[in-house]
Amino acid sequence: MCDWNDLRFLLVVADTGSTLAAARALGVNQSTVQRRLAELEARLGHRLVERLPSGYRLTDLGMAVLPLARSVAAAVDTFAQGVRDEGRARGGVVRVTCPEPIALRLNQSGLMDRFHAANPSLAVEFVLSDKYIDLTRGEADVALRSGDTDDDILVGRKIAESHWAVYASRDYVARHGAPHSVADLARHPLIGFEENMTRHRSVIWLREVAPDATFAARNSSVLGLIYAAKAGIGVAALPMPMGDAEPDLIRLFGPVPELTRDWRILAHPDLRHTARVEAFFDFILAETEALRPILTG
Repeated sequence: MCDWNDLRFLLVVADTGSTLAAARALGVNQSTVQRRLAELEARLGHRLVERLPSGYRLTDLGMAVLPLARSVAAAVDTFAQGVRDEGRARGGVVRVTCPEPIALRLNQSGLMDRFHAANPSLAVEFVLSDKYIDLTRGEADVALRSGDTDDDILVGRKIAESHWAVYASRDYVARHGAPHSVADLARHPLIGFEENMTRHRSVIWLREVAPDATFAARNSSVLGLIYAAKAGIGVAALPMPMGDAEPDLIRLFGPVPELTRDWRILAHPDLRHTARVEAFFDFILAETEALRPILTG
């Protein structure tokens, strides 16, 4: 009988083309990958992979059954997701993803206290990231998200606007002067997101308006940008609620129209009307006036 765990090794080898790359992806030794492939072939009585000087390649039979293996993997993922969803539903936990500064401001504002007072059987667990967490894979239940997304599956509502402006520390301005317009940015060291965040709107905007500028620092989070700007090493585009709240920073100009986006509350349609997600949606939509200073500034 085929063991699903062995089948998983076959899929990763098929995707990576080598047992070494598969071992790295799975977090195991290369010998473990080779042994599990051999055990799978022994159970099935057929060769599924062949070793070449350039790496591993599926045999004709392996290629023929690969779509079936992927179907099994998808079914296992669906099963695991169902167990996670059911477990969270029974446990009364709402997993909310948003950038770390937003979670901090939500808690400091008293909004989360009011939610818990109105829903004593529910707990909010924050999944903090400036990158988009995948709701379709169950990495969170609800997203508070600003910016562009190509995920048309999610459903939700606009709750505020996201405005960004350009900031520098008081010390930086005293030592180097301040850019007074977009055209001046190229003459100052910039602080921005890491290059792997190429789709973020601030990355695109800085690349367009200051293509030849030098970068003093790159980071993967808004908090990282704020800390770098406060250190006085350069100029940064920041969300206005966070930038305006920092006494060490000066807003040089903005809001920047090209960086304005909507804040939305989003969920996967399969979870949108579960009791716990419904309760969180209803609360957030009823608190839009209180949310605007937190999200928009």
